[in-house]
Amino acid sequence: MNAERISAITIKASDMAKSVHFYNKLLGLKILYGGQEAYFSSLQTLSAKDTFLNLERGHVTRGWGRIIFNVGDVDKFWAYLKEKEFNPDRPRDAEWGERYFHLHDPDGHELSFAQPVA
Repeated sequence: MNAERISAITIKASDMAKSVHFYNKLLGLKILYGGQEAYFSSLQTLSAKDTFLNLERGHVTRGWGRIIFNVGDVDKFWAYLKEKEFNPDRPRDAEWGERYFHLHDPDGHELSFAQPVA
């Protein structure tokens, strides 16, 4: 027996409105359930075949790990976030074949944005 896929990742959000805005409006995830006033919200990338990202209102634990998002052009995505007044480190190439950068969400959860290097 094997686990077939990761269905969802759930993280705590201290302010659901800020978190839903960040993931929906800035990162482009669609809201499947809940929303800015909800206790629990589910979001998903527009491809609709990916893992759900669940936000649950509660006490935030920092330093737990990171969520990695694939993007089509990591440098353009970095520039987009810079225009939105975020200040992530510049993208860099990793030895495992990705170009990536990190950013923290409103609760301090570390996010990585990556694309494969050809």
